[in-house]
Amino acid sequence: MSAAIDTSDDFTVRSMRSDEVEHAIQWAQQEGWNPGLHDAACFRAADPDGFFIGTLQDEPVGSISAVRYGEHFGFIGLYIVKPEFRGKGFGFRIWRHAMAYLAGRNIGLDGVVAQQDNYRKSGFQLAHRNVRFQGIARPRRAQSKIMAIKNLGELPFEQLMSYDRACFAAPRERFLADWTAQPDATAIAAVHDGEIRGYGVLRKCCNGHKVGPLFADDAHTAEALFDDLIARHEGATFVLDVPEPNAAAAALAQQYGMTSVFETARMYTKAAPAIPLSRVFGITTFELG
Repeated sequence: MSAAIDTSDDFTVRSMRSDEVEHAIQWAQQEGWNPGLHDAACFRAADPDGFFIGTLQDEPVGSISAVRYGEHFGFIGLYIVKPEFRGKGFGFRIWRHAMAYLAGRNIGLDGVVAQQDNYRKSGFQLAHRNVRFQGIARPRRAQSKIMAIKNLGELPFEQLMSYDRACFAAPRERFLADWTAQPDATAIAAVHDGEIRGYGVLRKCCNGHKVGPLFADDAHTAEALFDDLIARHEGATFVLDVPEPNAAAAALAQQYGMTSVFETARMYTKAAPAIPLSRVFGITTFELG
């Protein structure tokens, strides 16, 4: 069930219709976030009730996502107010609506560093920084033959779910099924002795491509996956979002000539989930965690 709708002053916060998620994706592009071409459908699959739009006299003016994962976790994203409607309190009312929807859960977000103090007022505490690296894809490097690289579609989905659950704060079956099978994307896994040792997804964005997630048992496996993904788009711009505590992930990006272009503050309302960041070489998205 959605939180109560705010209808005062001709301003309404309500659940998005399926076609309206694209509004938020377009606004994200205008903000320079460079979303994926098929993010709208994949995002909504995570929690169809968790996307909200603020309208003023029926005109869409702002958005937010508040995705529920499992029973105890949620993630805030796509928090955008159109520039001409900022400073009027609409964003805060959209924010309160989303927080009410996720009440009682541990809530995460990736916020711009300058907004940390505002998020603290809502109970969020810094867990770590995330750094966005950007570069140009280059030819494939020499690879070890220790493990096989396979398309995720060739592997049992239960194996993927099990591996992902060890690297993410909650189960996300519906989202993962759509994310790894979306158009204009490549989803691969490193397999050794019949077991997944890491996996990665590369998706086409408004500008170039993004790699995320990139989860792996170790740096060698992460490099094998990363190398395979970007070599398919030689010469294209590509992005990798790295949790700063994973020094091996930052080293991987730098090894491929990537440079830091942006950062976010990963924050939670409760204790940071017990995720082994040493296995997180690339975050899925800043919007959904």
